[in-house]
Parts: sequence; C-alpha cells; structure tokens
Amino acid sequence: MKEGLIQQFEGYGEVARDIEVCRKYGIDYTLEKGSVEKFINRLHPGRMTLRVADIIEETPLDGTLRLVPEDGYLPPFQAGQYITVSLETGNIRTSRPYSIASPPNQTGYYDITVRRVKDGLVSHHLLDGVKRGDVLICSGPAGNFYHNPLIHDRSMVCIAGGSGITPFMSMIQEIVDCGLDREVFLFYGSRTLEEVIFFSRLEAIAGRFPNIHFHPVIEAPPEEYEGLKGLVEGRFIRDVVGDPAGKTFFICGPQGMYDFCVPEIENLGIPRKKIRTEAYAPAAPVSNQPGWPENISPDDRFEIRIKDGKVFSARAGEPLLMSLEKEGIFVPSECRSGQCSRCRVKIISGKVFQPTGTPVRRSDRRYGYVHSCVSYPLEDLEILI
Repeated sequence: MKEGLIQQFEGYGEVARDIEVCRKYGIDYTLEKGSVEKFINRLHPGRMTLRVADIIEETPLDGTLRLVPEDGYLPPFQAGQYITVSLETGNIRTSRPYSIASPPNQTGYYDITVRRVKDGLVSHHLLDGVKRGDVLICSGPAGNFYHNPLIHDRSMVCIAGGSGITPFMSMIQEIVDCGLDREVFLFYGSRTLEEVIFFSRLEAIAGRFPNIHFHPVIEAPPEEYEGLKGLVEGRFIRDVVGDPAGKTFFICGPQGMYDFCVPEIENLGIPRKKIRTEAYAPAAPVSNQPGWPENISPDDRFEIRIKDGKVFSARAGEPLLMSLEKEGIFVPSECRSGQCSRCRVKIISGKVFQPTGTPVRRSDRRYGYVHSCVSYPLEDLEILI
C-alpha cells in the first residue's frame, strides 16, 4: 500500500506518534511478534496429534476411542462439536468427522464413538486396526451443532438415531456435571435395544437428575419391552413433553431420520427455525434423492480429468471426494456433509448432482465451485483442485 494512502487513514497520526515514543524510550514489541497467532492456534488448531489411550466396547457395533494429547493440551470445545480424524488405510488417504462424546468440562481427553458401517473403510479400520498407543492426526474441534443459551430455549428436545447420540451424550454430561439450568427430553431411535449406545449411562443419569428425561424408541423391541416402539413420531413427543412451545429441537442421526422427524415436529406447530439438525451426508443410494436423473444409474461410470493432471473413471453414485481419494488424490475435508466447504473443487466442464439443500455460496455457484463430498458426476468432468 502506498505511504500517502496509509496516512489518510483515521488515527494514523496517533499511531505514528506512539511508534516514535516507543522508539525513543526503548519499548520494543518485536519480541511479542507472532504471540497472537500462537494463542489463536492453541485455541483453534488446524490439526492435533492425539494418542489412543483406551478403547471401550459400547455395543457389538460400537466402540469408543479415548484420545489424549501428545503435548498435554486439548483445545476447548462446545458440547455437540466434532473433530475430523485423518488416516491412511488400504492405500487411501481419507478422513471422517466424529462428534466428541465426552463433555467439554473434561479437559484430559476426547472420546469419539465409532459405529461399524457395513463395508465401511474407516469404521472397520478404527475398530479393528487401531490399538492402544496408536497416534491419530485430527482437526481441531468444529461445527455449529450446540446449544447457545442466548438463542435457544433452556428446555431442549433431542432426537438421536444410531451414533447420532454422541453429541447429546456430551451435552447431557456437561449439564449434570456443571449443574446447568437446562432440561433435556432425549428420544433415541434404535433398531434394537442392544444397539442403544450409552444405554446404562443414560438410564442412570435420568434416574438421578429430574431435568434429564431418557426415552429409547425401539423399532424391533423384545416382547417384554414396555417403552416406546417404532419410530420417533410426533405423538410420542407430545405425550412425553406436553406443550412443545418454548422448546428448541435438536436432531442428529441418519438422513432418513431427518426426512421423517422434521415433518413430524413441524406438524406439532414448531417453526423450522426452532429445529436444529446436525450435518450428515446424504443417505445411500444417492439416486433416491429428489432430483436425481432417471436416466442415470448409480453404477454408471464417467471420466474425471484433473486439469493438467490425472484421468480416471468414477461411479455416478459415489461422491467425487471419495473417488479422488481412491485415486490417491488428497483433497482437504472436514465435515464430509456439504457444510464446511473445505473440499471445494472447480468444475471446468461437465455436470454434477448435488442434493437439495447443499449450502453452496453464491460466489461458488457463479464460478463453478462445488463441495466434492456431496457432488456426484452425471457426465464426463474436467475439474480443478
């Protein structure tokens, strides 16, 4: 910037005089250079090196990895946020986000709970391949799925499905540990009773604290089961909660749960702004999503050409990000659900499918950028990474 232009800034004269005084009296702040950046990086690190201190079996499908810092320090987070675990498995470099299940007042470790996914590359690796003492590279805490007391009601109605219970476990544990003035009605949808993660812990907490209400909703319950059965319907919520007004709703689970539960909640008279949903990747197969072209099969293959680089074939029904990773091409990513925009790539030519509601910036749409984690090739592509 030109010197003359700088001098036109408001307050330039005062700053210039302060600089001269400091020089005259020997006050030198050059030793502090970089201290602000170090402080910010300590609170919001780009990456962390964490060691697996313990592996806890939760259910036949789920295990919790207890992660401790190699340098003795963990950055703070808000209950409901996640970290992204980066790893190499099967010659593929990839990453997956996992909500932190431990509460933020626990500063010695992060717990992440992993559910085994059928044919899941990463879940099998973390549950079968990782041992105590192994080191994982992770992102700092991120995400917007948390309770904000300035915006949200003190009474929360939380709806979880599968491993979507993990952010709520963190929230509930913080509430009871810290004596927060907050009430939680937790509905946990699960296929069977045996697949309910943290069942004993949640029952024990609900039995001791009158502001925590735990209601499993089981699709295939045992004959003697007397709790809620089927899916998390609006009538269950009304029967348990009573008047839903004055409550904020939080939902975390597979896409099918959102598709079912959001209309059920809205039918109770709850406005959409009172319903918070955690980001999740589209339910497979993506061809079931509204707007998918009828003439394209998920198994159709198209040529992907990276500008001035590699050419390979990719399935229409597989996210572009995953196809790139399988080819050994690493693209930074965090949420893998179309929210954070870290995995953006530019479409030079060709067409991709993006599920309805993918939050692409207006400027990205204008210049051809897409979130590769939720973009599916519909024809041959040329892309710029």
